[in-house]
Amino acid sequence: MTARLPRNLRSDARDNRDRILDATRSAFLTGGLDVPIREIARRAEVGPATVYRHFPTKEMLVAAAFTDQMLAWRSILDEGLADPDPWHGFCVTVEKLCELQARDRGFIAAFKSAFPRAMDFAANRSSSLTSAAELIRRAKDAGRLRPDAVLEDLILMIMANAGINASTPAAGIAASRRFAALMIQAFQASPAPSPLPPVPQLTPAVSVPRRRPSDGSAR
Repeated sequence: MTARLPRNLRSDARDNRDRILDATRSAFLTGGLDVPIREIARRAEVGPATVYRHFPTKEMLVAAAFTDQMLAWRSILDEGLADPDPWHGFCVTVEKLCELQARDRGFIAAFKSAFPRAMDFAANRSSSLTSAAELIRRAKDAGRLRPDAVLEDLILMIMANAGINASTPAAGIAASRRFAALMIQAFQASPAPSPLPPVPQLTPAVSVPRRRPSDGSAR
C-alpha cells in the first residue's frame, strides 16, 4: 500500500503531489478519513483528475500520505545517527521529531486506527526504537547524556509532546519547540541553563487586575 515517487517525475508534478499529500493530512485531521477527494483537491489547489492521476484510489492516497510521514521519521533518526557529534545528533533528532509530530497533528494515529492492517506497523516501530536506542547509547558514551536516561524516557517525551493542545497549528509548533528545548536540558548529563524559544500562547489571554496600593488603613 505504498505509492512510490517516480524518479523522473517532473518538478511541477512533484509539487502537485506534495501539495496533495499535505492537503490530505490536513483534510483528514479536520474532517476525518471520509473527506471526499474533491475537498482534498480543492485544498491542494488542483483538479480531482490530478489527484486521481497520482493516486488512482483513495486508499493509495491515504497510504502514501502515511508513508511519507514514516519516511520523514526514519530520515530524522538516520540523520541523527550519521552526525559525527553524538550529542548534537541526539539534540537535533529530539528537536526535529517533536516538530514533525506537532505538524502531523495526529494524522499517524488516525491512519493506524482506520487502517490497522495497512502495513507492518510493528516492524516500523521496532526499527525506529532500535535507532532511538542507538542514539541514546552514543550520546551516553560521549558523556553528554545523563547516565540514567533510558529509551522509555524518549518514548515518554514523544507521548507528552503529542498531548500539546494549542489554538492554532503555529502555536502548537512553537510550543513543541519550547518543549523540546526543555527536554534537551533535562537529558543533559550536566544541565546548564540556556535561553529557551519564545513562549507560545496556548490559552486565551487572561487579564489580571492590578492591586491597589495599600494606604495602611484597616478594611
